[in-house]
Amino acid sequence: MPVDAITSKGPAVVLLSGGLDSMVTAAIAIERGHALHALTIDYGQRHRRELEAARAIAKRLGAERHVELGLDLRAFGGSALTDDIDVPKTGVEDSIPVTYVPARNLVFLSLTVAAAEAAHARDVFIGVNALDYSGYPDCRPEFIASFAETARLGTKAGVEGHPFRIHAPLQHMTKADIARECARLGLDPSWSWSCYDPTPEGLACGLCDSCRLRKKGFAEAGVEDSTRYAAGSTEENRGDA
Repeated sequence: MPVDAITSKGPAVVLLSGGLDSMVTAAIAIERGHALHALTIDYGQRHRRELEAARAIAKRLGAERHVELGLDLRAFGGSALTDDIDVPKTGVEDSIPVTYVPARNLVFLSLTVAAAEAAHARDVFIGVNALDYSGYPDCRPEFIASFAETARLGTKAGVEGHPFRIHAPLQHMTKADIARECARLGLDPSWSWSCYDPTPEGLACGLCDSCRLRKKGFAEAGVEDSTRYAAGSTEENRGDA
C-alpha cells in the first residue's frame, strides 16, 4: 500500500472512477485513517478502460470492499461519453462541453451516500475539482455543500442526527497540485486512467479535454506521468490548455 496510515476513523466510501483524481482521493482517505470502501459506477462510458483502472487501484490500495455497480446511462444518452457523439479534441472549451454527462455526480453521490448508510459509514469522498477542470457544474463547491444538506434531510442517518461528511479534498487544487499529491502519496500515475477516447491499441489519445488537463498538470508540476499516450499527441497538444 503506497500510503502509511493507521486505520482508526472507521470506513469511508470513496467514489472511485479509476481516474487520477479519484485515485489520489482514495489514498488521501486512507492517509486520514479510514478503511477504504470503494464504489465504481459502470455507466456505459465509452472509456471503459477506467473500470479496469478502478479495480486495480482498489486492489493496490487494499480496499476493504469494492462494489462495481451497473447503471447504464446510455439509455439516456446526451453526452459524448454515453452516446454516438464525437469526443472534442481541439482544446478545452470555455463552455460546458459535450462530455458532460447529465447530472452524473448528483446521481453518483446519491448512490455513494446510499452505500455509506448501508455500511454505517459517515464519511464520503469524491475527487471533484473546480480549478483545472472541464467546467462541469456538478464539480463546484456550492454543489457539494448543497448535496451534503440534501443527504442530511433525505436519509435515516441524517434525520437521526448523524449527517454524512462529504469530503472533496481536491476541490481547490490545480491539476499540478494533484500531480504533486500523486507523487507525495507514492502512487503510480499509470494505475489511473483519464482519457475519454482511447485508441484501438489501448493508448490515451492525448487530445481530449481530460488528457490535455492531465498532461498540463503533470508538466507544470514537473512530475513524470507514466501514462502511455498515442504517438504525436504531445506535439499536437503543445500550447493548448
